[in-house]
Formats: sequence, C-alpha cells, structure tokens
Amino acid sequence: METSEWDATDVTILDLLDRALDKGVLLWGELVLSIADVDLVYVGVKALLCSVDTADRMRESAWNDLIAAQHS
Repeated sequence: METSEWDATDVTILDLLDRALDKGVLLWGELVLSIADVDLVYVGVKALLCSVDTADRMRESAWNDLIAAQHS
C-alpha cells in the first residue's frame, strides 16, 4: 500500500492557509428562509479567498484566454 505525502507529516493550520491562499478558495452558498412557500429572506454568498499574487495570475490567465478566443 502506498502512503501519500500527507500521511507522513503533520499538517498545521498555517500550512492549510498557505495552500488555500496559493491556490485560491471559492466560497459559494445560498440560504432562503420561507414560511408557507413564501420566501421571506434570501442570503447569497460568493467569496474568493486568495493572495494578491494568485489573483494577479488568475486575472492574467483570464485575460489571455479572452484574447485567444477573440483571435480564433
């Protein structure tokens, strides 16, 4: 049986946060409160958590994809 890299080491909160900021995390959720099939409250959450460097890489990648699509 093969063990993964994570099995052999301890993972700290700082390691998880570093990885999340490096890769980016998208949080997306909805909550609707209703009574008798009447929606009373709607809460929508869309948040992207990443470092400035990661956001800049994402922006450049999206921009390059847009330019490539326009030239096709």
